[in-house]
Amino acid sequence: MYEVLKRHRSFSGETIFCEHDSSATKTKMKFSAFLPREVEQIENAIIWLSGLTCTEENFITKAGAQTYLSDTSTMVICPDTSPRGLHLPGEDYSYDFGSGAGFYVNATEDPYATNYQMDDYIIKDLVSILRDGFKIKKLSIMGHSMGGHGALVLGLRNPDLFESISAFSPIVNPIACPWGQKALKGYLGENQEEWKKYDACELLNSGAKAKNKILIDQGSNDEFLKEQLLSENFKVAADNAGQVYSLNYREGFDHSYYFIASYIEDHIKFHLENF
Repeated sequence: MYEVLKRHRSFSGETIFCEHDSSATKTKMKFSAFLPREVEQIENAIIWLSGLTCTEENFITKAGAQTYLSDTSTMVICPDTSPRGLHLPGEDYSYDFGSGAGFYVNATEDPYATNYQMDDYIIKDLVSILRDGFKIKKLSIMGHSMGGHGALVLGLRNPDLFESISAFSPIVNPIACPWGQKALKGYLGENQEEWKKYDACELLNSGAKAKNKILIDQGSNDEFLKEQLLSENFKVAADNAGQVYSLNYREGFDHSYYFIASYIEDHIKFHLENF
């Protein structure tokens, strides 16, 4: 089902880097994971979705999550952010579209429709690996920036699958920001009704609701806050929808993994409390 490429002893368990064949993307895909103990003793999993330009390595090496999951029965798994090595036209021209920027959508526009099926990759392929390969019982989801968008959207679209949702600096309203508009047009075409299916604010407006409270942390000094992330739009949509949430503005923090590492303990505790 998956091949372990390398493994490292970490606290009470191990950090592993893996590769597998994806039926959704029709490519090989990679993920990393921290296993706090033997596989047969693990019951739950947190899926982490990374942001633009990231791979399966960023979170697992920078966030410091292992220490807070050590001696629990919960693992974390970190998939790559897009298919790789396809050499599609335009795939590698910019940091915010194509390679490293799959936006967790199922593309419908050529030449991306065949392989850029990142919604199906997470919800079908990765969940199947967790269920069948790791015997996981319960799941939650979290992410950062583009991955925060992915966590919110996939969580709201699949409320029966995920016990809880959290995000750092998420793109909450992609149909209203340059990053989102570029990606959604490129992957889904001109029909903005299709874009709304991958927009957390629009999902809330249409009646979607998470099983439990949603946790969001946002740095006040984030250089992308005003133009790209639009956190206040989520607040308005969630209030109107009656979605319970916590939106915390963290004074002085930016968009980096220094911010994530500073508050990852809070997010892990949040998910553990919902399992």
